[in-house]
Amino acid sequence: MQLQERINAFVKLGDFIRQFSNEAIQKNDKVEHNDIFFDGFKHQLKLAEEYNGWFTPENIRFALNSWSEALTLSNISIWLKPYNIASVKPKQVAVIMAGNIPLVGFHDFLSVLITGHDVLVKQSSNDKHILPFLSKYLEYVAPEFKGKINFTDKKLEGFDAVIATGSNNTARYFEYYFKGKPSIIRNNRNSVAVLTGHESEEDLKQLSEDIFRYYGLGCRNVSKLFVPNGYDFNSFFEAMYHWHPIIEKAKYANNYDYNKAVYLMSEFDILENGFFMIKEDKSYASPIATAFYEYYEDSAALKEQLKTDSDQIQCIVSNGFIENEVDFGQTQKPKLWDYADSVDSVKFLLSI
Repeated sequence: MQLQERINAFVKLGDFIRQFSNEAIQKNDKVEHNDIFFDGFKHQLKLAEEYNGWFTPENIRFALNSWSEALTLSNISIWLKPYNIASVKPKQVAVIMAGNIPLVGFHDFLSVLITGHDVLVKQSSNDKHILPFLSKYLEYVAPEFKGKINFTDKKLEGFDAVIATGSNNTARYFEYYFKGKPSIIRNNRNSVAVLTGHESEEDLKQLSEDIFRYYGLGCRNVSKLFVPNGYDFNSFFEAMYHWHPIIEKAKYANNYDYNKAVYLMSEFDILENGFFMIKEDKSYASPIATAFYEYYEDSAALKEQLKTDSDQIQCIVSNGFIENEVDFGQTQKPKLWDYADSVDSVKFLLSI
């Protein structure tokens, strides 16, 4: 199977996904194999929502829209241009996926197949409905993929390399268990925002997307704010307020109530607005419905701190503060070439 054939197959998958990326699902008669897959995918999305309370229709649509925008001929071509993929000898690559947000492991799945390898997927039990169905669609538009995509819920066997994502605890297990194999092992990371106090209202509204999308469950969600000494949070809270309907979601509300009770009983100082809390804390990982914040005085010292702690940080959101920063509102819209943990998975896959 030639590289261009693989690219074309994923472009067709993007066309298929695009039908489901808006609130009103719109069937496109030009999409291949809709007669077989369209209604079935609607059913799988419903199952994903029913099985995992965090997978709301809004968040599933957001994930699908992000991937439909990524899977275009132009984007895939730009992504792959720096690499020489033509001469890859196929290997069996195991991919262990997290389940915190819909299709969170899709980039690894895509990377393995686009480079010409076979993929053995071990999914999280929290996200097991969408990807297998999309894999079947891929096999229909490109029958050469048959036999190259396998899923398992058993012990991984017969693989040549592994890409595994999990918590800090599971990452230690992965490092031990896969120590004899080429691997990418990912653990917990969080994203931060650096504010100067000169942000516009629109900047802060965009930041709210980075904080609340997927309920803050993703590693690209902002969970920590760095603010200058004396920062006034009034404008920040005003910009967050349009997300107030999030408190109507039971799982989010339960977490908000629980964490607020813990903070109050512990007599921690918090600021809150009825659906969201901020707490001064040096940690990067904040609970759901909470963002931590930390004051800074010297920009150079903060840059050095962020550099030192880079192994804990996925994204840095700011405006002209630091190299490789992410614009406000863009953390959950990564490009294909924005690699998790800044580890080039395509380069890794071409080296095994």
